[in-house]
Amino acid sequence: MDTAQATEFDVVVVGGGPGGYAAALYGAAAGLSVAVVERDRVGGTCLHRGCIPAKEFLETAAVARTVAGAKEFGVQAGQPIVDFSVSQGRKQKVVDQLHKGLAGLMKGRGIVTVEGVGTLGPGHRVAVEAADGSRTELVGRHVVLAAGSLPRTIPGFDVDGRYVLTSDEVLVLDALPASVAVIGGGAIGCEFASMFSDLGTQVTVLEALPTLLPGCDQDVVGVVARSFRKRGMAVHTGVVVHGHTPGDAGTTVTFGEGESVAVDAVVVSVGRRPRGEGLLAEGTGVRVDERGFVVVDEYMRAGEGIWAVGDLVDTPQLAHVGFAEAIVAIKTILGEPAVPVDYGRVPWAVYCHPEVAFAGLTEAAARAQGFDVVAQKDPYGGNSRAKIIGETEGLVKVVAERGPDGRAGRILGVHMVGPWVTEQLGQGYLAVNWEATVDEVAHFVQPHPTLSEGFGETVMALTGRGLHVG
Repeated sequence: MDTAQATEFDVVVVGGGPGGYAAALYGAAAGLSVAVVERDRVGGTCLHRGCIPAKEFLETAAVARTVAGAKEFGVQAGQPIVDFSVSQGRKQKVVDQLHKGLAGLMKGRGIVTVEGVGTLGPGHRVAVEAADGSRTELVGRHVVLAAGSLPRTIPGFDVDGRYVLTSDEVLVLDALPASVAVIGGGAIGCEFASMFSDLGTQVTVLEALPTLLPGCDQDVVGVVARSFRKRGMAVHTGVVVHGHTPGDAGTTVTFGEGESVAVDAVVVSVGRRPRGEGLLAEGTGVRVDERGFVVVDEYMRAGEGIWAVGDLVDTPQLAHVGFAEAIVAIKTILGEPAVPVDYGRVPWAVYCHPEVAFAGLTEAAARAQGFDVVAQKDPYGGNSRAKIIGETEGLVKVVAERGPDGRAGRILGVHMVGPWVTEQLGQGYLAVNWEATVDEVAHFVQPHPTLSEGFGETVMALTGRGLHVG
């Protein structure tokens, strides 16, 4: 980059992950001059060390499951043998293709990418230090902070890449360990546990809270927990891990009341923390809370002409939330009407087996907020398409508000667990966010036979006149 010719921009974005590159692309599409500062490669954690590589490995697990169950369909394929190094190669090919496409898209929109670590100082000046020590300074009329996050760690489990791993280390493994302890039963932990189990690794899940997948509806959690145990995973909830003792071939994890498990490796999966080190110089006026999150208002404003989006702020750490926040920030910069993100209604997707997807209030949360609730469940065991594909584990649950007439009215939450529910949530998400009633949604015709008609059947049952669901 020729700094003499291009140091001032309408928007300087610090961080090229989902929140950052979404801000850049949306701003450039609106005619703004944009620069992105990225320390590694655009795409961020999601593309290179998170969502995309993890889901590629989960797809490897799905293929292995399909081959292993092929005899049920009359296809004699034998027991599959997984060469994880091949899956690693495929993963990297997918990542590289997506990265190339993203970089080309950004270049095509005239976005300037500056490699290095960016630090925001007073006056909207961003100092960028490259890997070779050279320095560049950019000035933006507006600055969007999107530095992302890093895996959290816990005391007694120093990450060494051999005995103790985070998601970063798991996603570059060349071979699968024979046994693992997954510390953390949230979305990331359940995805890794499911993947390892399906690929032949003996899995122990250790979660400090009383249930897996905290925040999910308990009917959904129950399905996942039963599936995990049925597949041979040891699931311990409500336990605290105390430490581990490495040996010659593995390590022993101690937890709970004197319990222990010997494993080849430990995967620490207890969430992610904001990556704020070195991001802010003195005098910016940007506030950071006690946990390291940048404080913003509902329009993602962190200061005069300064914005923050994605994992750097204390909102759901989801790539699509970062996209949405970036759009809110850029619309506000442009002076256009912007609708703040309603975090209580964003879509969630967990890609373990069985998959989990939901939007809106759980039944328990709705009752806690004072709603008079009506809930309806439809198991996939009665769904024609689920039987055809041999995936009948799971259910659809719709939570609605009881109206003055005693009938189910506005839809408050939609919760799914089962085959391909991450691809089915769309109509449920729209129903929740449009505050549709069950009568309005039940009017729509569902294709048959499909997995997605389970949602329509559940809603129709809430009207009091279901077909296949009582």
